[in-house]
Amino acid sequence: MPMASILITGSAGFIGFHLVKKLLESNYQIIGIDNLNDYYDKTLKKARNKILCKSKKYIFYENDITDINSLDNIFKKHKIDIVCNLAAQAGIPYSIKNPLSYENANGKGFLNVLESCKKHHVKKLVYASSSSIYGGLPINKNGFREEQCKHRPYSVYGATKLFNEILAYTYHHLYPIKTVGLRFFSAYGPYGRPDMSYFKFAKAISEGTPISLYNYGRSERDFTYIDDIVQGICMAIKKDFSYEIFNIGTSKSITMLKLIRLLEKYLGKKAKVNLLPRNVFDMVKTKADITKARRLLGYKPAVSIDKGMMEFARWYKDQYPLHQ
Repeated sequence: MPMASILITGSAGFIGFHLVKKLLESNYQIIGIDNLNDYYDKTLKKARNKILCKSKKYIFYENDITDINSLDNIFKKHKIDIVCNLAAQAGIPYSIKNPLSYENANGKGFLNVLESCKKHHVKKLVYASSSSIYGGLPINKNGFREEQCKHRPYSVYGATKLFNEILAYTYHHLYPIKTVGLRFFSAYGPYGRPDMSYFKFAKAISEGTPISLYNYGRSERDFTYIDDIVQGICMAIKKDFSYEIFNIGTSKSITMLKLIRLLEKYLGKKAKVNLLPRNVFDMVKTKADITKARRLLGYKPAVSIDKGMMEFARWYKDQYPLHQ
């Protein structure tokens, strides 16, 4: 029986890299697409991709999903069974300063992926959404629930992710494409994105530079270790749903000030912190209600914030300077 082929967009990104590594342990042929853009340090993306390219089961294309012709050529060349779309223009603060860049990557790019799935008869699409779509919604005791329908994203990034969910539903309704959207909650870990808060904090602590901490450090985030994120994606790939959306988080939140204390502990240095008022685009708290993911996916986050930050700090101290 031939290996199933999975196309992963954004394969050299943080989540894409870890997902490909995990899937290569199983009987899959992986086709990776990434434009290796310079939103953050390209050497980190290239370092990830170099590791992946050691496997003969990984075929890589340096292409952009906004280019429909190059995307179409890849679909023609390979018989794709499943698509996992992780390619996107990330970053909440960046989306406030550069909103038009999100229209292209997160709008046109995702639409191109859907069109390619339709044209080439791909039966299943798993795609990255985000906790950012919840925005200003009131949070329940157990966290945000998937069925909370009046989404109020606080950022352009969150709005584009909500648009992705709407498009995915429309294509599922019109064509025989099964779609599963995963609302990731603050993914973190080794080989992470340098623009993320925990990564910036680690850099500032290591270099002895001040940290600007908004909402006076009281904002809370549901940080989800990369292995748990990948677990959720793999389960979504393997399980059979016609259309679903799941929260992928831990159902536990930590204040940003406590997060800094953890990083101080594992980096062995004290932070210099400037406490500032909240940014209008920042959510006060994120927390995932993962009841649905537990029930239907069998999702069980296993890595505590303490252990996860210890692993990240160890990687940061031991390896990250090698990629700079």
